[in-house]
Amino acid sequence: MSRSTGEVFGAPVCVSLATHDLDAAERFYGDVLGWRFLRSRLGEEFRVACAEGVPVAGIAAIVPRLGVPMAWTPYFAVVDADVTAARIRERGATTAIGPLAFATGRAALAADRDGAVFGFWEGEVGPERWPDRDGPVSVELKTRDAFAAAVFYGEVLDWAAELPGALDVAYEQDHVVVRRHNRTVARIDAGAVEAAPDPRARPRWEVHFAVPDLDEAADRAVRGGGAIACPVSTSATDRRVTLSDWAGTPFTVTEATETP
Repeated sequence: MSRSTGEVFGAPVCVSLATHDLDAAERFYGDVLGWRFLRSRLGEEFRVACAEGVPVAGIAAIVPRLGVPMAWTPYFAVVDADVTAARIRERGATTAIGPLAFATGRAALAADRDGAVFGFWEGEVGPERWPDRDGPVSVELKTRDAFAAAVFYGEVLDWAAELPGALDVAYEQDHVVVRRHNRTVARIDAGAVEAAPDPRARPRWEVHFAVPDLDEAADRAVRGGGAIACPVSTSATDRRVTLSDWAGTPFTVTEATETP
């Protein structure tokens, strides 16, 4: 067990689904992504989702209690939640909920200046933490201005700071890549439009789950009451499609392709 100190600070350490129905979420994601679920030390409202025995996500039935929207959200480790909340507000962004105390730490939900929602966590980073290697989960910020977003998150989360353990930030072509020990932990891409009628085109943090067979995962999602939210796209490295679960919550699945 580690803490969100210099060991992991600033990095996304988990993604979590806020839902109103824990049992329905377990059935849907268990079938679509092959997950198995463990109880969490955070309480009865929480579960840890595992893929082949590796923790990949958290699921929390907190929508009725906290009044938060159903969504997948990345959580970033911070040393001091109060300091992080203050930095967010000082930069014209919003701390929506918290910091709230849980069994092993404190968490909060925030929105950046363009409205993209993210969370941050101070405390013990337990079974929900991603392994310190490339895995089946990734996060990507779609925003108006990738450079401005990188500056905001850098100042709030101490990215590229002259501190031991700080993350590296690189501007590559039209996007920003955030790395820890040469491993990509987040990406930031420009092009989102704040006033777009389609919420998928607005600034937002996307959560991506790697699957061995994208078409099978999409079929299972539809059979489970979900939907294909946008067409499949293909790049040199992967195929991806955005799906929605039985409650309309979007998430993205990716399938690796052969590199030319």
